[in-house]
Amino acid sequence: MEEIRRRARSAEAKQERRHALLTAATELGLAHGVREVTLTAVTSHIGLHPSALRRYFESREELLLELAEHGWGQWCAGLLDALAEASPRTAREVAQAVAASLERLPLFCDLLTHVVLSLEGAVRLDRARRYKTAATEAYDEMTDALVATEAGLDPDGARTVLTVAMSTAAYLYQLSRPSPTLRQLYEQEPRWAHDALRFREQLAGILQTVVSGAQHTRSTPPGAWPHVDR
Repeated sequence: MEEIRRRARSAEAKQERRHALLTAATELGLAHGVREVTLTAVTSHIGLHPSALRRYFESREELLLELAEHGWGQWCAGLLDALAEASPRTAREVAQAVAASLERLPLFCDLLTHVVLSLEGAVRLDRARRYKTAATEAYDEMTDALVATEAGLDPDGARTVLTVAMSTAAYLYQLSRPSPTLRQLYEQEPRWAHDALRFREQLAGILQTVVSGAQHTRSTPPGAWPHVDR
């Protein structure tokens, strides 16, 4: 702890300090949710004064945006591995692979909500650009990977699947982490918890419908009515 408290001077020490701050924010975000991650909480977690964080990140928002940027890389790597292993062909198989890749990244799912609401709009232009560049590169790589499967998705369809996946995962994640008050309410009224506590099952079900629609769109000639299996 004494080494952490001392001011980092070498490039290596500064990198270690930066990593320690990101690790602390990750641990706090997983334990209590992103909204509870404050500068004071992060620095206290590793025994530093809050002012120390300003040497590495200009704000809480920049720190959390860094974690979100890292999350895009994790999602991309995880989804590509899942697609390569599963070799999905059906809408259900694609949906399960995408849902599983997001379920493994709870902090990223939480951050997706906050990125849109506050994080990317509260940092300098060059930092926002760096985040957008990393996110876009990951998004494009995942799009190509979905198109390369034998599931019959074209680029537009693959992009639709990913966009629905990230937006739905962000919403469902918040539902799946109810406050103590809501947990008590759900215990009293279990029917209200039916949709709130089934993150992967709900996400996979929604994505299966989206993938199926994208498959039909690709296979339907312009001006023709799509065939719907009953």
